[in-house]
Amino acid sequence: MSGIHLATPFLDTGSDDLSFALGLPAHEALAVAEVETFPGLTVELRLLGASHQVFAGPVRETVACLPGGSPRLPARVTEEFPGWLYRFAAEVEQHDPVGFAHRVTAVRTAVEGRSDALYGVFPGAADAVTALAVERGPGLGWRTWHTYPQTGHVVATHTRMEIR
Repeated sequence: MSGIHLATPFLDTGSDDLSFALGLPAHEALAVAEVETFPGLTVELRLLGASHQVFAGPVRETVACLPGGSPRLPARVTEEFPGWLYRFAAEVEQHDPVGFAHRVTAVRTAVEGRSDALYGVFPGAADAVTALAVERGPGLGWRTWHTYPQTGHVVATHTRMEIR
């Protein structure tokens, strides 16, 4: 899927504003992509602007600026769901301006043209990108990237679900 040029302006949020939650209801999405990964299991990638939701089986993952949410994104989370072991990891990368531009290009290249990925670009902020991509392999997984040009931060998350 090509990048979606969002009509929503980029808000001056940052990586420190992101929180993590499991089990939240669907938030209003700017774009949604459904990807069938296994027969009968569809992953829903939901672009919320500078944040995301992914729904897969019993999992409802949200990384967003959440009122009352935890003050920082956790580095790791492990949860058990019926039939699944869920593992989430997040990393905040700091880049200088040149490194940041290269990293944003790498993110776009990683998701461009894929039917199992979704990414949005904010008007007037070409390096402000939110991207999500399904990963196939043993079990099920996805990666997300949230880029913040004003600070040079890239928040990269990686989630794996293993069948139990």
